[in-house]
Amino acid sequence: MHQEPDFLQNLHKELRDGRRWLDRAIVLAYAVAAGLCVVAFTLMADTAFELFLHIYGFQGGWLVLFWMPAVTAAAVWLTRRWAPGAAGSGIPQVVVALDPALDTSLRARFVSLWLSFAKMTLSTLGFAAGLSIGREGPSVQVAAGVMHHARRWLGPKSGISSHALLVAGGAAGIAAAFNAPLAGVVFAIEELSRKLESRSSGLIIAAIVLAGLMGVSAFGNLSYFGRIQVPKLSWDALLPGLCVTLACGVLGGLFAKLLAQSLTAAPERLNRWRARFPIRFAAAGALAVAVIGLATGGATFGAGSEAVKHMLVGQADVPELYVTLKFIATWLSAWVGIPGGIFAPSLSIGAGVGHNVAELMGPQIAPALIAMGMAAFLAAVTQAPLTAFIIVMEMVDGHAMVLSLMASAMLASLVSRMLARPLYETLAMYMLSTLPAPAKEVREQKTGG
Repeated sequence: MHQEPDFLQNLHKELRDGRRWLDRAIVLAYAVAAGLCVVAFTLMADTAFELFLHIYGFQGGWLVLFWMPAVTAAAVWLTRRWAPGAAGSGIPQVVVALDPALDTSLRARFVSLWLSFAKMTLSTLGFAAGLSIGREGPSVQVAAGVMHHARRWLGPKSGISSHALLVAGGAAGIAAAFNAPLAGVVFAIEELSRKLESRSSGLIIAAIVLAGLMGVSAFGNLSYFGRIQVPKLSWDALLPGLCVTLACGVLGGLFAKLLAQSLTAAPERLNRWRARFPIRFAAAGALAVAVIGLATGGATFGAGSEAVKHMLVGQADVPELYVTLKFIATWLSAWVGIPGGIFAPSLSIGAGVGHNVAELMGPQIAPALIAMGMAAFLAAVTQAPLTAFIIVMEMVDGHAMVLSLMASAMLASLVSRMLARPLYETLAMYMLSTLPAPAKEVREQKTGG
């Protein structure tokens, strides 16, 4: 027979182990630090984009044709010279660092305090350039680098592995960036680890929530896009909702496939030119983004959060081709190699799809269709449907739409899987393939390959 737990004995055992409590305090302190770094990064990004808007508003906006290529070229040069591991979204780097077969000596190439600082600084330059990038993916790498640094202060018997710290840090980045702690927990399970270590799962979740609370403390307990007014949905909403979901599934799958091919140096003429002249390529890509932005009246500049807010309240002033042009601007912004994410631009593209369908088929349920488009497109791009629908639910305070958002994300992710491989996994595998030959040999020995 199993003996019942002795409460007093177990309590005495817990309180007696001072080293364990010190290790827990260290992890939670680093979680606070990770959350504060994401808060600082948010303020930096917002300030930088305000600077860009000031430049865009000067003398009719033509100055951006010179400003965007110059700043982008400088940011790409600095990235390649001082912090090549900071390029791109940041999520693939954390996925690589979590690979159990990766030699620990190589982990600093993908996550470290230096890369966290570089990511914040260089991504801020991307916002100052007005590129169509987001700060949520970079926040994952920033927070993971901070949390992983806690490992050097933990005791040898702490039971808290580097893997656990990286998962906690990456998820804390999502929680703090979106002001959505629940989304951070789900992101940890679905996208980063696929499971939580039982010995430290409670501490990991506590660290994620604590980091998320740093965002709440700084910006208030408010939904990212406010609270949408969702009308009562009936069977009449089924066809418009299905159109939004399928369109986002196809577009998101194609977007993920296009990004994967572009960022893995597929053997094409433009990628050969990109490899040979990366700074010139970055300047040319930024110039194209500047032209698109001018053609749309500035609608495609930046992450697109303001456009989403206007759509949700029925005050959208975006052009008819917003979805297509934002799609192209985001692809080019990622392709030039600057540190920056795709989460927020993906949400704006999905919102645009929902807005377009609403104008044609269901203007009375426009907020609901826009929210469904956001969840569907993000799920299609990342192929992480649970994370996508929870992020959107928390960002718009859409608890009344849980089933609709979940169904949209699940179906769009399914459609995307028929068109493309998981984006972050593909990029992570490419990064692993570019490791030095001795490192690849070590990895093959560990995996039995």
